[in-house]
Amino acid sequence: MSAQSSQHGGVLAGCTVVITRPAGTGSTLARRVRALGGVPLLLPGVSLRAAPDRESVRAEWEKAQRDDVLIFTSPTAVRHAVALAPPSTRASVIAVGQSTARALHRHGIDAQVPVARQDSEGVLDLPVLQHAQDRHVTLITAPDGRGLLQQQLAARGAAVREVHVYRRTAPRLGRRHIQAVQHLPATACVLLSSAESIQHLQTQLPEEAWRRLCSANAIASSERIADQARSSGFSRVYLARSAVSDDLLACACDVCSHTCHEADRLGC
Repeated sequence: MSAQSSQHGGVLAGCTVVITRPAGTGSTLARRVRALGGVPLLLPGVSLRAAPDRESVRAEWEKAQRDDVLIFTSPTAVRHAVALAPPSTRASVIAVGQSTARALHRHGIDAQVPVARQDSEGVLDLPVLQHAQDRHVTLITAPDGRGLLQQQLAARGAAVREVHVYRRTAPRLGRRHIQAVQHLPATACVLLSSAESIQHLQTQLPEEAWRRLCSANAIASSERIADQARSSGFSRVYLARSAVSDDLLACACDVCSHTCHEADRLGC
């Protein structure tokens, strides 16, 4: 099953929705789940931290603004870069997704955004990157990403470098998180948009709690994340159109509606 539309008309009707976005970034999505009648559970898969050597990173960021193309990989990358020094560039600016583009727009920067898919593959399809020979391209990001952009752009002849304005670490999960997962209903939906988050949760949760999480419905943002979810133990994996909140929630509404219909049919 896939999300049919970002304007889905269904409701979550009491369904528990597990939000695995980085710590401190899931509150807006939680409010949307409540508005649709669902019960949000914040279970961060990643913790985001500022880069440790601020002065060195600031110098790299200021130098990067003289490059030909800047690629921001997340709203967090925008926030941490701007905190280091105000943006002032004539570069072509690319945002991996709409949320990142909105974050840039708030600082006066209009960014190009892939339309068909908001991920590295979508970025690589943008016209501005089709003839990258001898162009200086900088990724504003965190370390330990997929590496696809760097590899493909280098193969196209671009001079590629990265400015790590923040870093991703394992989340701090407390007893409250673990107990909530252990009591998770099988009808729950788990929103997954990061392979790193899946890995962290599998490592951080006790085995019993991880098995309980895997018994829920996984809503994956891409085929890659769906494959990661299956290989990590999720047996019911559904594919959303993208990692955009509208698409993840649309898919969750579809799954919740189908699950409730089956429960009613069986007299559960």
